[in-house]
Amino acid sequence: MADEILEVDLLVFERGGADARRAVVDGLMRSLGTGFVYVQHDVSSDLIDTAYELLERFFTLPADRKAQFVAPGTHGQTGYTGLLVETAATAEVADWKEMLNWGRDVPARHPLRTRFPHRYHDQVLPEAAVPGISEVLNRFHDEIADLQRRILRIIAVGIGCHETFFEKMLVDGSTLSRAIHYPAMDSAPDAPHVWAGEHADINLITALPRATAKGLEVKLKDEGRWIDAVAPDDGAIINTGLMLEIVTNGTIAPGIHRVVAEPGQTGDRYSVVQFCHPTPWTVLAPVASCITPETPQRFAPIAAADALDLVLYEINLIE
Repeated sequence: MADEILEVDLLVFERGGADARRAVVDGLMRSLGTGFVYVQHDVSSDLIDTAYELLERFFTLPADRKAQFVAPGTHGQTGYTGLLVETAATAEVADWKEMLNWGRDVPARHPLRTRFPHRYHDQVLPEAAVPGISEVLNRFHDEIADLQRRILRIIAVGIGCHETFFEKMLVDGSTLSRAIHYPAMDSAPDAPHVWAGEHADINLITALPRATAKGLEVKLKDEGRWIDAVAPDDGAIINTGLMLEIVTNGTIAPGIHRVVAEPGQTGDRYSVVQFCHPTPWTVLAPVASCITPETPQRFAPIAAADALDLVLYEINLIE
């Protein structure tokens, strides 16, 4: 079990020789013993900076103006979600954060949208309040989604599959981008609130290009202690989710994490993350390469849509 988060270079995997590629796969798989890895990438820093600038303009609007972009009935999958709504599955009080969620539209008659109307919605973005934000956030979503697709190629090789193993299940998947504003803790109501309670993500993997302040902590499973996770310059944090645990038969466990302010830490925190989801009709089941006499099959197959709905209910996003 790894006791630190390692850093790998995506471009070395894509452009290097056989030995260099093997080194990247080995480093990534060892680091995922923590549920986390740092990845150097080629996503534009200017795009990320611009997205943060526009999102800060949105989150500093009056509460009643932000509330105009709530999307009822979408279970937090698009539009604005206010403070003290989402609650970690293991927590008793809501997180001290507000969010803006978005994805990519699929055509109205697409069979995914027909079959899963609660998963695919018309996107609600605050273009009327912050002109230009929709184009930037949609471009951000597409670039980070492609980054995650490329990282899953490394993981596929690491678990003994063809590197394109995950590709088809990602086409028109319900991948979700989420901008999160964590207000200063001295403005929180009187309760033991934290920015985000201890939890694991439900999806395959999650990408966090960077945040504006410290706060993300990773729980080392064997030791039970917490370590900081801070994206390197020009890099992203990648963490694993519960769906990937099923696919890998537990070879890759989900990254347990929380977001907390250090004692005496002042000011707000902004973060933009993306949850990489397969298509809802994907049947998640352990791959043959991860099933051995020493590691017999642990998980029964489950549809991705069912796995996600259960978690949305547990974290208070299904009314």
